[in-house]
Amino acid sequence: MIDYSRLYNRLSDTSLTSWLDELPGTIREAFRTDKNRLIPEWQAVIEALPIQAPTSVDLCQGAVRIGESSDLEQAVQDELIRNLKKLHPWRKGPFSLFGVDIATEWRSDWKWDRLEHHIQPLDGRVVLDVGCGNGYHCWRMRGAGAKLVIGIDPMLLYVAQYGVFAHYLKSEPVYVLPLKIEDIPPTLSGFDTVFSMGVLYHRRSPIDHLMNLKGLLREGGELVLETLVVEGDLGYSLVPDGRYAKMRNVWFIPSPDTLLQWVARCGFKESRLVDVTQTTTEEQRATEWMQFESLADFLDPHDASKTIEGYPAPRRAIILAKK
Repeated sequence: MIDYSRLYNRLSDTSLTSWLDELPGTIREAFRTDKNRLIPEWQAVIEALPIQAPTSVDLCQGAVRIGESSDLEQAVQDELIRNLKKLHPWRKGPFSLFGVDIATEWRSDWKWDRLEHHIQPLDGRVVLDVGCGNGYHCWRMRGAGAKLVIGIDPMLLYVAQYGVFAHYLKSEPVYVLPLKIEDIPPTLSGFDTVFSMGVLYHRRSPIDHLMNLKGLLREGGELVLETLVVEGDLGYSLVPDGRYAKMRNVWFIPSPDTLLQWVARCGFKESRLVDVTQTTTEEQRATEWMQFESLADFLDPHDASKTIEGYPAPRRAIILAKK
């Protein structure tokens, strides 16, 4: 569905070159059409994209923008909208493609605004974004100067959404791969910065996840960790009984101090908490591009400080640390 030959050429000149022994085969396996019958339909959306070079590109503003409305005739733009909506739901963004504004469920630019001035500058760095979804933050990382950005996400729909933008930005060193973190050699140690945002609470073993992230970083590299937290003392972690905010796969939600302790126990240095923010229904909401339930449906209708199950409503923390 996606041509990664440019990535393979780039990896041959980096500390990640050993990954080439297995990466192409792993990607081919992920794209087997017998594993997902919708792959041909998503491929057709990419192939039907307008044949038009964008007059401008902006990877540095809130909405990742490719082209202008004036680049396309109205009828072509209308057809573009119809095709893009075949890739519903659009979770991470926002994006603007030839004047089509994709109002995604998440205002992912707000998260980026909270962290960009705290992290080590990305200029010239090789970056990994674990659980990147459609790659919105990957494009922002490239806009911030990263030399090479690799995102991984096993959801093929999100990889197809990435493919829409990669279709017009083939020369940009940004790649979203249909992989899980377990598909990467655990001691690759080749990334300058590793992001894990919105992933840790989905892992049955958060310590194993942190150790995996550490193994992918070079010495002195930076971990950017964003996850759910709850108020509590050192050592406290909420373990939901069943669902949390209607999500089945939430295992551990620690206090900020406990999260820092986990990071330190895994051998990271100089860990620090740089942000804690309550998630609002303005940051996560249903739109015409994501018409399923969203945060407003996950909260107690009589008390927005609690989830529908009675747990503390979502708060998200950002922690930075070095290997």
